[in-house]
Amino acid sequence: MPINITHHGAFHGVTGSCHQLFIDDARSMLIDCGLFQGAETSPDGRGGADALEIGFDLAGVQALVATHVHIDHVGRIPWLLAAGFKGPIYCSEPSAKLLPVVLADAFALSVSRDRRVVERYLQLVESRIRPLPWRTWQTVASGPQGRCRIRLQRAGHILGSAYVECELTRPGEPVRRVVFSGDLGAPYAPLLPAPKSPYRADVVVLESTYGDRNHENRASRRKRLQAVVERALGNGGTVIVPAFSIGRTQELLYEFEDILHRQRLRPGRYADRWAKLRIYLDSPLAGRFTQLYRELQPFWDAEAQRRVKAGRRPLSFEQLVAIDDHKAHEANVRRLARSGEPAIVIAASGMCAGGRVVNYLKAMLHDGRHDVVFVGYQARGTAGAAIQTYGPRGGYVDLDGERIEIRAAVHTLSGYSAHADQDGLVRFVTRMRHLPTEVRLIHGDDDARRTLAERLACETGGAVAVLNG
Repeated sequence: MPINITHHGAFHGVTGSCHQLFIDDARSMLIDCGLFQGAETSPDGRGGADALEIGFDLAGVQALVATHVHIDHVGRIPWLLAAGFKGPIYCSEPSAKLLPVVLADAFALSVSRDRRVVERYLQLVESRIRPLPWRTWQTVASGPQGRCRIRLQRAGHILGSAYVECELTRPGEPVRRVVFSGDLGAPYAPLLPAPKSPYRADVVVLESTYGDRNHENRASRRKRLQAVVERALGNGGTVIVPAFSIGRTQELLYEFEDILHRQRLRPGRYADRWAKLRIYLDSPLAGRFTQLYRELQPFWDAEAQRRVKAGRRPLSFEQLVAIDDHKAHEANVRRLARSGEPAIVIAASGMCAGGRVVNYLKAMLHDGRHDVVFVGYQARGTAGAAIQTYGPRGGYVDLDGERIEIRAAVHTLSGYSAHADQDGLVRFVTRMRHLPTEVRLIHGDDDARRTLAERLACETGGAVAVLNG
């Protein structure tokens, strides 16, 4: 019996990850169930906020495995439960701590803000979550027609992110293994151990977000980030960083703490100004996740642990100012827009599709003193993609129905992507002791998948069949 996988999202795009692996003719499991974002559509052609309902039969679905807690991987879980899914939700131990917070926020934004309704929903979600230790096999389904067990391995994308090894055993057939990469991280991501390739697989379902490019190295990206900030230090501007509340925000805080530490050890031209610089974390959700990251310190990598032992506080340093109250947020926007005080603002949403970052952009994009720094992927159709594309040309963007001329400097630092680049994706496959017979590329734009498919075919000498979507 061939390995049967149906893709319900992130097939010809980057968002809406949802993949169904069939254990036998009657039973299956889901890997992720995420939201579509920007202009990307579900298989039935609906896009973004309209593509919420579960458009496939849930009969026989035994379990959901959440690779990590980004909204494009877990955001449709409320609709999955509403559609009648009653199975367990498997995820890593850190993800089990983070997932309820993500889903509570998504539920409040999309379904109801009634506290009692949200609490009942969270009780339901938490009753389904089954945390799994790393590298431990868990049986998902077993019966006369076959058995499936899974094992989670560190993916290095955000805290708790995993790739999933699925082992299928069927009567009269050899044991076969399918690997779902989830989102793989870069080898030098702060706080996280680098992902290691699985020993073997027959089929790999591989993300390809940056399959057509490579990122700059860690030292280079830090220098570029520092240079952007020092431009603001010189002209009294604000550096606006649209960032996802979980993962990217914490990595940026980790990086800024390191720059501040280096300025104290070896003062540079702007050392005095760095010492007075305020870094505003203006996102209540990002603040909650940052606190959870601190609580999950045992899962940090060795480098981060060494910094803590040396007395440093990578995610709670003195110059970090968290803004929770909405009135304080509005006052901060007005003050930074009018004053000559240099500052860094990290605010969601990461694609400028809403959230507090939009208020900063509306107030400052027209002013050449300021800078906007993109450190993550911008999906087609989002305001972030428009600013990233047209900002360097002196164009404009529409925000909340208002046309804003872009005079602020716009920068893209790809080295801060939480995704593996082309080299990292290729290594994930080629460093396996026993190469797969098939790699299926998902979670990428057409050009990225096409370029990665060509590189994988070349690197494996044609020994691996690469399916481009």
